[in-house]
Amino acid sequence: MTKKASLLMVLICCVGYSYAQRDAIVQEGEIGLSIGGAHYFGDLNNQSAFNRPRPSVGLFFRKQFGGYVALRVSGHYASLGYTDQLSKIEFQQRRNLSFNTDIWEMSLQGDFNFFRFIPGDPLYPFTPYITLGVGTFNYDPYAFLNGQKYFLRTLGTEGQGTAAYPDRKPYSNQAFCFPLGMGVKYNLSKNINVAFEVSYRFTNTDYLDDVSSTYAGDIVFPTPAPGKESVAYLLQDRSYETGPRIGIGGKQRGFSEQKDQYLFAELAISISFSSYKCATPR
Repeated sequence: MTKKASLLMVLICCVGYSYAQRDAIVQEGEIGLSIGGAHYFGDLNNQSAFNRPRPSVGLFFRKQFGGYVALRVSGHYASLGYTDQLSKIEFQQRRNLSFNTDIWEMSLQGDFNFFRFIPGDPLYPFTPYITLGVGTFNYDPYAFLNGQKYFLRTLGTEGQGTAAYPDRKPYSNQAFCFPLGMGVKYNLSKNINVAFEVSYRFTNTDYLDDVSSTYAGDIVFPTPAPGKESVAYLLQDRSYETGPRIGIGGKQRGFSEQKDQYLFAELAISISFSSYKCATPR
């Protein structure tokens, strides 16, 4: 056998061995941690400004099926909040509402890679991807009055649960979300992956910020004592802090035709777990 023929045989064996090794890798899944920022969009931030990000953190398990599709189960915690004083619209500055809430979310998402992605394989270490799914989250908006924290849902700031507004039921602190996002991921080493993802959450609630429809007016907020105003009344219309009151019963307070949303922008790191099967002869 000539020297060239021997070299060719070695190259063929190396390539064949490489493919056999790749076929022998079975991706069992990956466990990861994500950290970044969250942002709210809704009745108080109706211009989609990105000017009050809050921290977010998540844990996830992802199972990859082939090189292009993966299924992910994740849990998130995030802090959200906004204030009318950040708006450039005069009505909102006069309205002067604000809220904060903690978000606890669980979701199931499908990830779809643009390129083939195989952790541990140097030929397929990188891909952009899209993600979509469904989830549920817990929230409970609150605000501060004279330095004291009050949860808004139980106060019925838009007349929920009162005889004056029988069609306005108290809203739940549980809601559904529908994640839709894009990201990029890269395999740093055999078992370590990193990713950056921006994922928007559409929701089925308009009360993430405790603002949805119209002012209830003072008729549904009885005074606790002569000459005093209830906490609920003071928090349903805070325009008195910026000028004359504007919270007349029936006057627009929010926009009920559009649900609230939030967004995550996060960096993630994950550990892949692989097993091996005997490669079948070719």
